[in-house]
Amino acid sequence: MTRDSGVRAERLVTSGTFSLDGETFDVDNNVWLVGDDDEVLIVDAAHDAPAIAAAVAGRRVTAIVCTHGHDDHIGAAPALADATGAPVLLHPADRELWDTVHPGRKPDGELRDGQPLLVAGVEARVLHTPGHTWGACSLHVPFLDAVFSGDTLFHGGPGATGRSYSDHPTILASIRRRLLTLPGGTVVHTGHGPDTTIAAERPNVPTV
Repeated sequence: MTRDSGVRAERLVTSGTFSLDGETFDVDNNVWLVGDDDEVLIVDAAHDAPAIAAAVAGRRVTAIVCTHGHDDHIGAAPALADATGAPVLLHPADRELWDTVHPGRKPDGELRDGQPLLVAGVEARVLHTPGHTWGACSLHVPFLDAVFSGDTLFHGGPGATGRSYSDHPTILASIRRRLLTLPGGTVVHTGHGPDTTIAAERPNVPTV
């Protein structure tokens, strides 16, 4: 498949709240649609299922990938799955977080490290990158020279680890071993805020 195939990453920003450890914050989330004019894979179903479905615009949805189990990244997943018929995929280490948001509704499948996901003839590979949560995953799409990092890596450095189900040394190890080893020109499509690149973030990730 050539670069003019139409495979691309589309960003939709949705707004809502994030709640954990007894606190609630207003947040804007990046929802990513990866694919072409016929089918897409959704990375993080945040806040607004109707808005995401409208962005899908009738294309076949191959999967709804949850980069982690925080409520702002999975809140719209069941409704979006019902609307599109696509399976919701989550790493099993984040099942406890999922169950607090969607009791009685299981994810449809599990993410595992190294798992390939196909969309529009292009392979996306799951990278288990724990630290922000125990089940946090990133999605590497070599064809697009891109990685979808969820809340693991942002413009400016690592994601937050000050709350339950997180650990700072673990996220640093994940980033250094799984993300910073990608080519420097790899674009990092984040869960919140602007894009960055692997090369730009290497100086922002301490070794200890």
